Amino acid sequence: MKRIIVIGCPGSGKTTFAKKLRDRSRLPLFHLDAIWHKPDRTHIAREEFDARLDKLLALDAWIIDGNYSRTMERRMDACDTVFFLDYPTEVCLEGIRTRRGTARSDMPWIETEEDVEFIEFVKNFNELQRPQILALLDKYKKNVIVFTDRAQADAYLSEP
Repeated sequence: MKRIIVIGCPGSGKTTFAKKLRDRSRLPLFHLDAIWHKPDRTHIAREEFDARLDKLLALDAWIIDGNYSRTMERRMDACDTVFFLDYPTEVCLEGIRTRRGTARSDMPWIETEEDVEFIEFVKNFNELQRPQILALLDKYKKNVIVFTDRAQADAYLSEP
């Protein structure tokens, strides 16, 4: 495992898992949210995002966390391992609630209020986004590790 992507519904704990995986593997970690978002709550141009992503994908080793479905196929093609945090919607919504008001290394601001549009995206993720992820996993046949709850992910990270 030298080129890893961590994917899953927002609020599933991709960043937390990726940080622990980085600490264990010593691979460099890159957060797609940190690349895309600017501190003023806007984002960089798609072309700039794609250029930055291409530079990361050209590296010999990395962990990249984040979904960004528009570029997921490129990342899936380039990686050797996929960690898919395939959690129930309520687990992800609770993850979003508990991180509100705290500083995060993957975001240049602190979320203080509920974003109704974002919550709707999360509520629809398993119905709309998950099938696309499963299709890509089937297409690329990578080393795929799927966790269906946080205890499984924690157990994996605690293995020697």
